[in-house]
Amino acid sequence: MPRRSDSLSLKQARRIAIAAQGFDLAGLHRREGHAGERRHLRDMADRLGVIQIDSVNVVARAHTLPGFSRLGRYDIADIDALAYAGRRRCLFEYWGHEASYLPVALQPLFRWRMERARRGEGIYTGLATFGRERQDLIEEVRREIEAEGPKAAGELSHDHKGEGGWWGWSDGKRAIEWLFWAGIVTTATRRAAFERVYDLTERVLPRAIVEAPTPTPVEAHRELLRRSAAALGIATERCLRDYYRLGVDDTRQAVAELVEAGDLLPVTVEGFRNPAYLARGARLPRRVEARALLAPFDPLVWQRERTEGLFGARIRLEIYVPAEKRTHGYYVLPFLLGDRLAARVDLKADRAGSVLVVQAAHLEDGERAGEVAGPLAAELRLVAAWLGLSDVRVMPRGDLAPVLEEALAA
Repeated sequence: MPRRSDSLSLKQARRIAIAAQGFDLAGLHRREGHAGERRHLRDMADRLGVIQIDSVNVVARAHTLPGFSRLGRYDIADIDALAYAGRRRCLFEYWGHEASYLPVALQPLFRWRMERARRGEGIYTGLATFGRERQDLIEEVRREIEAEGPKAAGELSHDHKGEGGWWGWSDGKRAIEWLFWAGIVTTATRRAAFERVYDLTERVLPRAIVEAPTPTPVEAHRELLRRSAAALGIATERCLRDYYRLGVDDTRQAVAELVEAGDLLPVTVEGFRNPAYLARGARLPRRVEARALLAPFDPLVWQRERTEGLFGARIRLEIYVPAEKRTHGYYVLPFLLGDRLAARVDLKADRAGSVLVVQAAHLEDGERAGEVAGPLAAELRLVAAWLGLSDVRVMPRGDLAPVLEEALAA
């Protein structure tokens, strides 16, 4: 970290951001062919502070990919163990960035959000209305879980199916989701179809966490922003608050306090329109040798404005875009090579055929296919092996596809 510098080049900012996310530290496991161990996964989750959960399973569920991107091959069952291993769990589910895995130590820092949810603040409008109007049913559901133990929404015994409502949720489902937002229940485990099973939070989390004192909202925001800064390395105020979806006013006060305390150093970054902040202790490597495919919801790229500013890549999720209007494909993973986003590939795991299908492969502007195809081919082989697939097949779509196919055949 530069001691007195208040100005950084774009390349310096990129290296700081990549190092803060743990990519330069994880390369050793890949180069030596080691599988990531559970302790490495736990350390990674602590470093990131949040892993976004998503159930889409075109390649692998999005929350399993950050571990692979940083550690290489690891046992996906390990992330389930960290999240659902009874009171020994290291992670819990709550609204962090979006629906997220969070280190259990952070639970007290989100109690202000839980309290606001009970008042109908910061949650879906329909759920807030339901919370005001149906506390009788919500309490009935809470008592049933308390008396009978963990339940999925569909296992609630009362006959409150509702009208289907928004998202087709039954009244029982709405009640249990309100309880989840309010922090009264949490996810005890997930079933094979990724169905949540809920229990009282006090019976799920480690006792030390349940009994930990509750910080004030001001203290919690300050600590969450400090953690955001450490995970990002360098970020604007908007990016800092986006990491845990914090409010503008709450963030502004906390950022000012962190600057005063020396935890954040205001800096200007080449090409950035807004001021940025450098985290105390952030590393500036001379170079980074990252090589990773990134989930669409990876913390390195999930804030689209930051990704465009740092890497010059405009990333958009096209899952909900009609096929004929997509630019890069359905489930597109950016490819991090060194300190740049060099390409992006639309991937699909054909499990029946045991093939990882590259449905499209595109170079980023200014990149050379011959320099990118080899490292990308190696990464795709690693993905296929991790998923238990025996082959990689490239479809003829995208400017990188022909050279990538040759690299895979070599």
